Amino acid sequence: MPARVPILRKTPFAIDPEPLLGACSARAGLAGVSRVYRSMGLPGSCEANLRGIKHRQRGLEEGQTIESLVLLHAAGGECMDDMDRLREDEGLGKILGYPPPASRSTKDFLERFHDADRLAEAKREAAAQKHLAFVPDPTPALEGLGRVLATSARQAAAVMEPQTFGTVDLDGTVIASEKQAALWTYKGFKGYQPLVAAWAETGLVLADEFRDGNVPGDMAPLPCARAAFAALPASVTQYGFRGDSACYEGELLAWLDDPQRAGGPQGRIEFAIGARCHEGLVGSLKRVAEKAWMTQEVEADGTLRQWADLDYVPTARYEGKGAWPRRYIGIRLLKAQGMLFADGTDRHYYALVTNRREAGGLVVDWHRQKAGTIEQVHDQIKNGLGGGRMPSGKFGANAAWFRIACVAYNVILALRAKWPDEALHSAHMKRLRFAIFNVTGRVVRDRRKIRLRLAASRA
Repeated sequence: MPARVPILRKTPFAIDPEPLLGACSARAGLAGVSRVYRSMGLPGSCEANLRGIKHRQRGLEEGQTIESLVLLHAAGGECMDDMDRLREDEGLGKILGYPPPASRSTKDFLERFHDADRLAEAKREAAAQKHLAFVPDPTPALEGLGRVLATSARQAAAVMEPQTFGTVDLDGTVIASEKQAALWTYKGFKGYQPLVAAWAETGLVLADEFRDGNVPGDMAPLPCARAAFAALPASVTQYGFRGDSACYEGELLAWLDDPQRAGGPQGRIEFAIGARCHEGLVGSLKRVAEKAWMTQEVEADGTLRQWADLDYVPTARYEGKGAWPRRYIGIRLLKAQGMLFADGTDRHYYALVTNRREAGGLVVDWHRQKAGTIEQVHDQIKNGLGGGRMPSGKFGANAAWFRIACVAYNVILALRAKWPDEALHSAHMKRLRFAIFNVTGRVVRDRRKIRLRLAASRA
């Protein structure tokens, strides 16, 4: 039996009850997030777009509170009470030049984005029309914060590889919440269901729209899509749009079709959207001749992924019979002989609507790439940052919290893109905290200069 190593029986030190003196921080790496946030001009954008949200002259400026919330998300905070941990960090206060707000002040700030009267009026209008679900118009404060988000996307894009093509991926995500005000989602639990629009070529968030949990994804997706295209920088001259069947909605499709569209870029927007398979479309899929199905891929279990152009004439109310001619592409998943799906069938049908004219397999591949962009954005905002936990029972406060998480995501992507270590250019939040943010540092004053000394090697 090998001898035990004595040093492993207990740690070879005693914990000193006296705290470490000096302006030290265990999160000194957040200085990089702060520097990027300021270099992107976001404090000025907050001042310009959130003017008037403060009720008193004293206290932190709007840009400082937003910056503190961005740092809270970057540090891994999930609720307003976590702000007190940052406030207690003396070194971080020295780095920022001001102490972060207390949790109570943070709560008051977020609740200024909520308008109970506006929400009640929207609820009464929906009830008058016998609608259970509705999307309230954003408050002026939330509209201003949306412009800050758009600024963060444009400024972050400026430090990345130049892009002339802007593909907007739009999709909703479900956030579970036990708040009393949360409503039931289609997944069987209470929560919220915000829309997020991401720029596929960069991964940046262009726009979002916070929604109650009972709002279906196909209810009025156009405003969020329109805001996303408006947020793209002037360097983008070609446009694309991808969405699932929730985006198969009349107003959005008509807007994408129209080269003279209001509130959006002029000219062509290439799109591919999952088509809702109603009876007429399913009938068209089943009428495709066997030899017309083109095998695109054979999956590991032998399932054939196939496509075929459909001879389909729109029949549903929301498809717009007089619209610009659209191309419908059928997708068939065909099990190998003797194999069945869980529902007892050997084939599943899907469809896309598009205005692209290349081979259908290329269009299907382009549309499938959406899962690698928008779903990753959802995961990082909800799980890597604090966007997956709602801090308040007030709709507007939660909407602001989620939008600030999107701003934090863009700021961190800009930091990641310019970080000297290329191995971190594609790192997720957990890795960034380990390698960059959670670094110990001490703020020292040397001959009238303030320096941040990090506990890290020169390499």
